[in-house]
Amino acid sequence: MNELSFAVPLWVWAAVTVGIGVMLAVDLIAHRDNHVIGFREAALWSGLWIAIGLGFGLILLAWQGGEASSTYYAGYLIEKALSIDNVFVFALVFSFFAVPDAYQHKVLFWGVLGALAARLVFIFIGAELLQVFFWTAYLFGAFLIWTGWKMAVSKDEEVHPDRNPVVRLVKKLIPTDPKFHGDKFFIRVSGKRVATLLFVVLVAVEATDLIFAVDSVAAVLAITTNTFIVWTANAFAVLGLRSLYFCLAGLLRRFAYLHYGLAVLLAFAGVKLILSETPVGKLPIPLTLGVIVVTITVSIVWSLIATRGEGGDRGEADDGTSTERDDTAHASQPHHPQGRPS
Repeated sequence: MNELSFAVPLWVWAAVTVGIGVMLAVDLIAHRDNHVIGFREAALWSGLWIAIGLGFGLILLAWQGGEASSTYYAGYLIEKALSIDNVFVFALVFSFFAVPDAYQHKVLFWGVLGALAARLVFIFIGAELLQVFFWTAYLFGAFLIWTGWKMAVSKDEEVHPDRNPVVRLVKKLIPTDPKFHGDKFFIRVSGKRVATLLFVVLVAVEATDLIFAVDSVAAVLAITTNTFIVWTANAFAVLGLRSLYFCLAGLLRRFAYLHYGLAVLLAFAGVKLILSETPVGKLPIPLTLGVIVVTITVSIVWSLIATRGEGGDRGEADDGTSTERDDTAHASQPHHPQGRPS
């Protein structure tokens, strides 16, 4: 385990949290008109979020030195890689429920808020468990190895969002209208408050992300138990998730073998976590960074070469807005080349 430790004043925690809130507010204001987000716009926003995430590592470098900065970058990279897997599941959920393009960004925005909240809770609980009970490192490590194995062997399993227990519970507890009503999550019917189908989609997104939150936080905790670094690595990686979705939505079929790379990273994090509580001790951060970079690069290049000449799920009009390749694209489930156990 990387026992990197340094004092983080309360005002620094507050400043970072407020900064994240401001960035979320800017993101919401920039897309408050429900316009369809095209590739070029999504790529610009993704570039901005990635630049901010990488820039924070430079701030850590100046503040706490190279070890803190490299540890942050290792956590950020593995979170960014795992966030691509989120994109696949979000695409499947939106396709399954036939969510109009113009409303997807609102679901993703609130989905990101929920993802940040869930990760913050899991970070403090997980870090405390690892610090107090050393044997939890073996449990978390085994969980990550199992998750990596499941990801590698269950790539063709179909995911049915409507069968999610949380989604089914919501439908039972809350009166639900089976249609979309613009970008509204709730409407009033005969004086009663009723959830729309868009709210059900949001619940499906949040419920599936809980699975991602558990193993992604565990993967970063395998690198360090420093809660400030784990939180910032998660937060800055998740902040760009909404833009990343619109940037990669039309290219999902090209990442046919990425899940193997992600499976290797999860298994590596599990092995690293277990070794940290053995005489071998913690693996050096440069080695961890090298494994992450090489694994991601090889899996992406392998995917792009293997799918060379294949089109994506979406095209793009000259004005930068996305267009559906056929009228039934939303109504059918897309090929899902990877998945996580549910």
